[in-house]
Amino acid sequence: MDENKTIQVNLPEAEDSCVKCDAGACSGGCCSADVGRCNLTSTNWLEDVPDNDYEIVEVLFKNTRRGFYRNSTHIPLKRGDWVAVEANPGHDIGRVGLMGRLVKNQIKRVNLRKDTEFLRIFRKAKPADLERYELAKAREEDTMIRSRKIAVDLGLKMKIGDVEYQGDGNKAIFYYIADERVDFRQLIKVLADVFKIRVEMKQIGARQEAGRIGGIGPCGRPLCCATWMSGFVSVATSAARFQDISLNPQNLAGQCAKLKCCINFEVNAYVEAIRQLPAKDVHLETKDATYYYFKADALKREITYSTERNSPVNTVTLTAAQAFEIIALNKNGVKPDSLKPDEDGKQGSPFGDLLTQDSISRFDKKKKKKKKKSGGDKSVAKGEKRHPESAGEQNTSKPERKQRQGKPKKSQQDNGQPNPDKPQRQDRQPRPVKTFRPRQNKDDNAPQNGNAQNQQNNGAKE
Repeated sequence: MDENKTIQVNLPEAEDSCVKCDAGACSGGCCSADVGRCNLTSTNWLEDVPDNDYEIVEVLFKNTRRGFYRNSTHIPLKRGDWVAVEANPGHDIGRVGLMGRLVKNQIKRVNLRKDTEFLRIFRKAKPADLERYELAKAREEDTMIRSRKIAVDLGLKMKIGDVEYQGDGNKAIFYYIADERVDFRQLIKVLADVFKIRVEMKQIGARQEAGRIGGIGPCGRPLCCATWMSGFVSVATSAARFQDISLNPQNLAGQCAKLKCCINFEVNAYVEAIRQLPAKDVHLETKDATYYYFKADALKREITYSTERNSPVNTVTLTAAQAFEIIALNKNGVKPDSLKPDEDGKQGSPFGDLLTQDSISRFDKKKKKKKKKSGGDKSVAKGEKRHPESAGEQNTSKPERKQRQGKPKKSQQDNGQPNPDKPQRQDRQPRPVKTFRPRQNKDDNAPQNGNAQNQQNNGAKE
């Protein structure tokens, strides 16, 4: 590679970098490189507190690499300033990430030894230092591609994932991934001879590689290892068992082909909740049957019991308090009639559904109109039989429901002739019940109804 070729360099300024990195630190050391990578950022919530001075300063580099350096000369620094720090050999360029008493907590978090000797901060980075730093960064991609070819030629089962040059360009760190132990002594000699630099090999895991590349997780959000996680803890399948997660490798594995880091996020809450539940090997005795543990909801504190050990048969769901109560009865030799809390075997939910309190269609129902009460004589109920002799008498019985007023009709006797001596009533009379009668020949002696009598009167008039 021709190191003398001209490269246009955009020098990052300290004040601008501090403003840009407040939203999220970038892994490349420059805010314009990887925007959104904020896994190195720490909030300094003691920044405005007086007497918040501490000699050790946290400096951030590329690939989630951070270091702690001593500000022995008491250089006035602030968050986001580019500084030149001591390296072995030469110097390196980094950005100030955290200052003050919170650095003590960061040192404890990364488990640094108490007798660790901290290197020094030389000065604030000058334009010449930043220009040399940018020239070294421009060589990283080409160096990574060529080093991969060299590793393949040497027959090494390893993958070089990234290369990080030191600020002065005299040293480079090669990050590699390998499933087995690799003897890369010959590789170091070849790389040092080809690139004329000091070589340092650093093995990283699959999680670090996924965090370096980035991506979108199954939850639809950016990967945790690429956004905010800077330290990785081993994930065991027991954490999935505590949370009753299906042990399907396709569901448990992330993009790095390892167990998802988010499995560890809530496992402590589940472990604490499971401790407050009855043990799985405890079974409940009743007069009818023996119930065995089938499943449990740790967060709801509910346990489901079954009459069979490995299948859901006659399942009953109890709360933890009810289960402990029955266990105490069994220890005293008492067997309850059943496990159900009530006769129906249903437990009322302590939470109410607001949507069921008022029906949405309650205003769609048509209200029945009330009939207006009207005064007047009470008529006989419809369909009730009346005797002829009581037709003209007043109704002295209990008042019945008022009937609709209709057109007055002439009262008739049993033979159908009107009674001129008796005053006609204005009340509506009940309709006669229609019955089927066979047709008969007209006879003068046969009784005729009102319709026949009217037809006779009409014929006489004609």
